[in-house]
Amino acid sequence: MRRFGASVVIVAGVVIAMAAVQVFRPAPAVQVQATMASVTKVPGQLSLPWPSTGEAALAVAGVGVLGSSGGNTPMPMASLTKMMTAYLVLQAHPLATGENGPSLTVTPQDVVDYQQDKARGDSVVQVAVGEVLTERQLLEALLLPSGDNIATLLSRWVAGSQTAFVQEMNQSASKLGMTHTHYAEPAGTSHATVSTALDQLKLAETMMQNPVFSDIVAKPQATFPLAGTQYNVNYVLGQDGIVGIKTGSTPHDGGNFAFAAKQTVQGHAVTLIGVVLGQGGVQPLQSAFSAAKNLLVAGQKNLHLLQVVRPGQAGALLNVPWQSSVTAVGNRGVTVVTWPGLVVQSRVQPEVLGHQVKAGALVGTLQLQVGSKKFQVPLQASQGIQPPVLKWRLERLPGFLRHL
Repeated sequence: MRRFGASVVIVAGVVIAMAAVQVFRPAPAVQVQATMASVTKVPGQLSLPWPSTGEAALAVAGVGVLGSSGGNTPMPMASLTKMMTAYLVLQAHPLATGENGPSLTVTPQDVVDYQQDKARGDSVVQVAVGEVLTERQLLEALLLPSGDNIATLLSRWVAGSQTAFVQEMNQSASKLGMTHTHYAEPAGTSHATVSTALDQLKLAETMMQNPVFSDIVAKPQATFPLAGTQYNVNYVLGQDGIVGIKTGSTPHDGGNFAFAAKQTVQGHAVTLIGVVLGQGGVQPLQSAFSAAKNLLVAGQKNLHLLQVVRPGQAGALLNVPWQSSVTAVGNRGVTVVTWPGLVVQSRVQPEVLGHQVKAGALVGTLQLQVGSKKFQVPLQASQGIQPPVLKWRLERLPGFLRHL
């Protein structure tokens, strides 16, 4: 009998000890679990009228590339080269909107370059010794009538020599991820100056983010002290929403056109940016214009607004071991321009949570990437979570002990 009584005491002690352990053992924290698919694709099939020759690429600025055609083989880009020349000028001597920048005086060497380029039949802007031109005027002369001699003048101003400037051009191309591009001079007159439509698309999108550049290429003309009024070679400026960017053509290499167009998709403003290279025909530049306009019209038809996240939509689940799960909802919606085949990625970055969460408290962030565009949506608890009660803590005892 005493042994039995002792056994009972021992078992009771064990139960009490185990219960104490369960009561005071830390409860697991609330866990945040994503409820959206990590990767989804916008349904449908993208259809664009790619040109039958050369290369082309089209993108929605800030979102991503719709597609490209013609492979990714470097080919002569002619005066599209001047986009990189302008890039380096504005990197070395930034301008604010409305500023004219420093003034440069035309030298005898600048006039020699002008005369030599003119004799070769290159695109030029007349200059004279002692003429004073501002940085903005020189950029206008470079980009609108596409002065080859102006490219040479600017290269010496920025880097001291054309050779040093070309080195900077290629270094900048590498930094921008233009892996299939090589510059041999600053104007685009050499067949050794080559690139691809996809590489030039990267540069075009970068340049259109500069308000001074985008303002200049949207101008139909500019007036200079000696050369007078010079017109933008981009003859389709203003058509189909086109607001730039740069033309380039030679009889041997065909027509090239880097273009940007402001358009509207279901009331939402977007900018389409594209490049066509190596367009042929009797009038190669006109062929490039036609190819670009066809892509713009079809591109807009493929675009639509997609509400990726609705305000108040559940973006995650709060898993609570001692009660029913609680939803975490986004405090704002996300609507973005998309097209068929565009990839939408999502993930949840959770906050560190304990055992109690107030209703409306921040519990995580829904991170979205639509193409190259990124969004962050704070997630809030839809209702409060209270700490676990004693009954739940005791019920964590092993089953055989709970039935003693």
